Amino acid sequence: DYTRLQNPTRQELERTIAILEEGEEGFAFSSGQAANMAVFALLKPGDHVMMTDDIYGGTFRMCEDVFTAEGCEFSYLDMGDMARVEAAFRPNTKMIYIETPTNPMMKVADIRKIAEFAKEKGVLFVVDNTFMTPYFQKPLTLGADIVVHSGTKYLSGHNDVISGIVVTRDPKLSEHFRLQLKTQGNGLAPFDSWLVLRGLKTLSLRMQRHDENARKVAAWLREQKKVKKVYYVGFEDHPGYEVNRKQSSGFGGMISLTLDSPETARALLANVKMILFAESLGGTETLITYPLRPMSRSRRRSGRSLELLRASCGFLWESNMRTTLSRIWSRRWLKEREHETAIYKDAGLRERLYLHQCH
Repeated sequence: DYTRLQNPTRQELERTIAILEEGEEGFAFSSGQAANMAVFALLKPGDHVMMTDDIYGGTFRMCEDVFTAEGCEFSYLDMGDMARVEAAFRPNTKMIYIETPTNPMMKVADIRKIAEFAKEKGVLFVVDNTFMTPYFQKPLTLGADIVVHSGTKYLSGHNDVISGIVVTRDPKLSEHFRLQLKTQGNGLAPFDSWLVLRGLKTLSLRMQRHDENARKVAAWLREQKKVKKVYYVGFEDHPGYEVNRKQSSGFGGMISLTLDSPETARALLANVKMILFAESLGGTETLITYPLRPMSRSRRRSGRSLELLRASCGFLWESNMRTTLSRIWSRRWLKEREHETAIYKDAGLRERLYLHQCH
């Protein structure tokens, strides 16, 4: 085949991810957003979609700025509350789209219950499985119609490739995604496909380590005076703990935390070294980022604040991570208000925060 249509390396990746997700066919796209575009291309003007309220900002932007202009309708709600899910359904609802856990507030939705509801209503059910990966969670086995991934994150695992994945069991849906790849030209390139395949070879080992480190770091963060709240699905008192435990075999490597002030948050971002201030997640590096972007409507809706940070626990030993954060928080200038000015004058931090706001 012409490489835009199919390539042996991409075909092997698609076959592999379909096996891991226990689906019939997989499709590799040039990015997670390209995969989402292919999913939402199933919609027609007038169709309504029920979405997780704490949705990834890029997905929210796609819905509001692209598909709303095409005549589609979107509503955003807490998918962990089945009463709200049932109440939000409309006669023109055609799709339910969730993340579980969500990014970055770590909300959990019951995949099986929503799948049963979607089947009863005759609508498509899509699950973004980026945070958990098929190592911990397999939505298709719980009743989902489509699973999507940002393959850039845990699937590749090395922060060196952009990719998106779609997996389904439905032959008709497979035809749709095959047409998208053929006509849109958004298939993953051969070398990028190889990079994701390379990452999948160590997926189980990496996810075990991410999970192990996140459990220890989350427990330690909860004990710190400057940390007001830790959002982590592995805590037994997390509202979605029991649901997550039933549908997943682990908790993943993602943690969000609310600090005691915006100044503390900015100070931490300005001074991390072994931990990197960066936007992505799911790689071997431990990354921390600032989820609130003042211009983002989705961020304001979901209650995120200037004190909120999100951490992707990589392979940095949890003891080293604890030591790094403890040293930053113990510095005298963190307790002195006048040093806030010096933080704002840090050109590198100012530039990075600006880029985050514009992302």
